[in-house]
Amino acid sequence: MVIINPGNPTGNVLSKKNIEDIIKLCHEHNLMILADEVYQTNIYDKERAPFYSFRKILAELGEPYSNNLELVSLHSISKGIQGECGIRGGYFELTNFDEFAHNMIKKLKSIDLCSNLPGQVATSLMCDPPKVGRES
Repeated sequence: MVIINPGNPTGNVLSKKNIEDIIKLCHEHNLMILADEVYQTNIYDKERAPFYSFRKILAELGEPYSNNLELVSLHSISKGIQGECGIRGGYFELTNFDEFAHNMIKKLKSIDLCSNLPGQVATSLMCDPPKVGRES
């Protein structure tokens, strides 16, 4: 099941309950979730409608969901972290994929095109921002 959360251009986000229900439904029907969460910083009312990641909710639900349901989480530097929409870079994370599937996906991605250097640097900084007192 493909889920886009938050939506674009509305910034509409799924509630924690919505995400829990989707995870339970997918678990019941043995469906993988592809969570496109690249607009997670582009929400309009963080107090009334906060962003919840599928990965976090999956972990919080515990077994049998957290150790069984296959999840692909997508994030990108290209979608408005700091107004850098022209920079191309991002990542995806696999959760609960068996070793064979994980290795095949890694092999396929290793022969694929990658972001240019500015996109790679920006993605690295998005995942691990500079910290005061740490060497840059």
